Amino acid sequence: MEHSHLHFFVRLTKLLFILVCLYFIVKLQSVWLPFLHVFIKIMTPFLIAAFITYLLHPVVEYVHKRGMPRALAILAIYALFFGGIGFAVYKGAPLFIAQLEDLNKSLPIFVRTYEQWTNYIHEETATWPYDVHQRIEAMMTEAESFISEAVTGAIIGVKQLINRIIIFFIIPFIAFYMLKDVELIKKAAWEWTPKKWRHKGMQFLRDVDQTLGGYIRGQLFVCFLIGTAAALSFWLIDMKYPLLLGMIVGVTNVIPYFGPIIGAIPAAIIAATVSVNKLLLTVGIVFLLQFIEGNILSPLIVGKSLHLHPLIIMFSLFVGGEIGGIIGLIVAVPIVAIAKATFVHIRSLKTN
Repeated sequence: MEHSHLHFFVRLTKLLFILVCLYFIVKLQSVWLPFLHVFIKIMTPFLIAAFITYLLHPVVEYVHKRGMPRALAILAIYALFFGGIGFAVYKGAPLFIAQLEDLNKSLPIFVRTYEQWTNYIHEETATWPYDVHQRIEAMMTEAESFISEAVTGAIIGVKQLINRIIIFFIIPFIAFYMLKDVELIKKAAWEWTPKKWRHKGMQFLRDVDQTLGGYIRGQLFVCFLIGTAAALSFWLIDMKYPLLLGMIVGVTNVIPYFGPIIGAIPAAIIAATVSVNKLLLTVGIVFLLQFIEGNILSPLIVGKSLHLHPLIIMFSLFVGGEIGGIIGLIVAVPIVAIAKATFVHIRSLKTN
């Protein structure tokens, strides 16, 4: 009995200590937050380079095991990856900028169309039950806020990218040396890890990689396919801004469940300014692409690598969206997958 009381007291003390630490961390954020911002700015190129290395390393290993020297395999994969990106930017940037300029000129038309929609919905639902009418109004307000935040975030992101474009030029060089010396990095990490944690830590990283690696690589490939197919489809039906809208559909497709809806909104608004038939055709294309993605591409390429229940994924998306907006929606599922792997390993350690 005394032992159980002592154990409870120790756990309670630990919990109180953690809560006190969190309280002081929040209270002193004005002190450490500027240092955190500087640290993030410094580390951003290295984190992006590490992500690129993580994506390309399995491909390099596959080619190397087929007999090609590692250095040559890295150069070949590197040339294909960054050469493809460079070619896409070279060919696509002028079209993208031209479509953005055209979109900027057409914004007043879209604003008027949106105002007509909102007025129509408001008038049509005015005679409905008060609670239903208020909920529809609240949903429209939330949608406006969400779109406004997304646009503002995109503008800020583009400005930051332009301001730091010189720094981002060093990312390919960092990624190259990371790819070249990945075995040395692994060896150094192994040496720095305490001996008692080495094998357990390696197993944990393997589990995270198996769970998350296939999901991330597969999801990015699916997003590329869907974005390309959307751009081509919009171009075939003579839709305005096909490259821009296809890119939006592809990028938002990385968000499970809600991504297709978010990606379809800009295309639907622009199509509605042309005609009802164009709107129906556009919505039909988006739904067809999402059907293909959900029933063919994702099961074939991504599979069920996360092993997470759909309810858990939806809950994580709600939390991520509330905390971090668009970025939160994108990173919510990978974070939950890592948290799940961590929880499983901690429970396994306690059991053993």
